[in-house]
Amino acid sequence: MSRNPGAPRADPTAPFRDQLIAEIPGLRAFAASLCGSMQPVDDLVQDTLLKAWSHSSSFTLGSNLRAWLFTILRNTYFSSYRRQGRELQDTDGLIEERLSVPGAQEAAVDLADFRNALAKIPQEQREVLIMVGATGLSYEETAAICGVAVGTIKSRVNRARARLAELLGISGPQDYAADRNIQAVVKRGGNSVSPV
Repeated sequence: MSRNPGAPRADPTAPFRDQLIAEIPGLRAFAASLCGSMQPVDDLVQDTLLKAWSHSSSFTLGSNLRAWLFTILRNTYFSSYRRQGRELQDTDGLIEERLSVPGAQEAAVDLADFRNALAKIPQEQREVLIMVGATGLSYEETAAICGVAVGTIKSRVNRARARLAELLGISGPQDYAADRNIQAVVKRGGNSVSPV
């Protein structure tokens, strides 16, 4: 049977494209943790996706796409965005006041407190905390992305969690908010914390 010349052809890039699209929320979260504000996030994610798409031939099928994309995003940030000084100086807090919306619920207030505390953690600790605690990357994957030893990642995550708990006034499980996302990032020593 001959092929119908008018029939649409299957797009060989569709599976890779679909996987890239599925990773966008995680890329946005990681980009936000690096940038410290939402303004450059979409540009950084777009640059990351364009680089990934143009270098798709270098991606090994079956390997960890998320880790590969996070590596591209991190390298893009450090080579371009950070050098360009796109971080806003908001010493008097006026920009933050315009961007923040007072929450009507306790969870919104808790999340705002969490974001403020997260912003006060040193960047090298914050980025690994987001990778391990929020996006679910392993210590080994995070170490490969950052180009450091696994022990360094474990140390940074531990220090970040301790500092975050200190900034949030958390001394034990009874102090955790019911929000599981916050618990996943702040939990200590890999032990799960049950909500109160």
